[in-house]
Amino acid sequence: MSLKINRLAMKSGQIGPKGNQPNLPLVVEKEREIDGVIMGVLSDGTPYLNQRGLAALCDVQNAHIGTISSQWNDVDQKPRIQRIKAILEKVGKVPATAHIEVSHRGVTHYCYPADVSLAIMEYYAIDAGVNVSEKARDNYRILAGSRLRDMIYSQVGYDPRRGKDVFAKWHERLALNYQSAPKGHFHVFNEAHTIIYELIVAGADVGEKFVVDISIGQHWSKYWDDNNLSEIHGIRRKYPHRYPDDHPQAKANPHESWCYPLAALGAYREWLQDEYLEGGKFKGYLAGKVAKGDLPPSFAQLAISALVPDKIAGPRPN
Repeated sequence: MSLKINRLAMKSGQIGPKGNQPNLPLVVEKEREIDGVIMGVLSDGTPYLNQRGLAALCDVQNAHIGTISSQWNDVDQKPRIQRIKAILEKVGKVPATAHIEVSHRGVTHYCYPADVSLAIMEYYAIDAGVNVSEKARDNYRILAGSRLRDMIYSQVGYDPRRGKDVFAKWHERLALNYQSAPKGHFHVFNEAHTIIYELIVAGADVGEKFVVDISIGQHWSKYWDDNNLSEIHGIRRKYPHRYPDDHPQAKANPHESWCYPLAALGAYREWLQDEYLEGGKFKGYLAGKVAKGDLPPSFAQLAISALVPDKIAGPRPN
């Protein structure tokens, strides 16, 4: 750190955040550096940026962020501090200090929690007068709301849902539908398990608002009709598909959905990989969810990287 801040720093043993016992020292549980920005998660689940990384996102000198910390509790509050605290008051509670001081691998870390970081970013994006920059404004637009927190969690590989059964809603649908299709047929929901699993692992809240098998089923049905696959594999049939009671779709139970001859299973799986995943349809589906705010961009990237293999360039001609 180019600027050492020893005054007014919150010691990790002095605080007892939600989920932590009082006087239990905080430690860095996960940390990663991406393009010069160090981010991580403390042992109580607090996502943070380090001082230099926050300065980079705000497009200011590292010393400016350090000064915010050192002036945080001054009796004569500077307008900058007043504005940042006012932003924090609107969304929650103003912390005792701007950063949390934690020792990690023998080095003192100055950890700015995501909510504090976002308030500082908003100040430099909107309220900093001559110090407002286009870069700060762009970064704030990208990371506003819960996106900064979600990005940190996903980039360092931390699951904030620990202890929660994130597969529960999917398992409920499986229990209702795994034997629904008649003998000799398959349905898209059961064949979408790999994609659904990867979405859940990546952080998607797969439930009543996130039903990827509907997207897959619609595209496959169109492909089936466009290519007259009934003439090759046999006639498809309808089967009763049901949703759990806590899903709004349950009001129309049972839904009539298509199921397909097992003879077409190989063709379906090839289509799923070549057309849906690698052909851009899956990416388009996720982009729609990101646009609606149902999925953070970083989680969409994780799901794509897990399911869509990188293209391997062939040998260059001599």
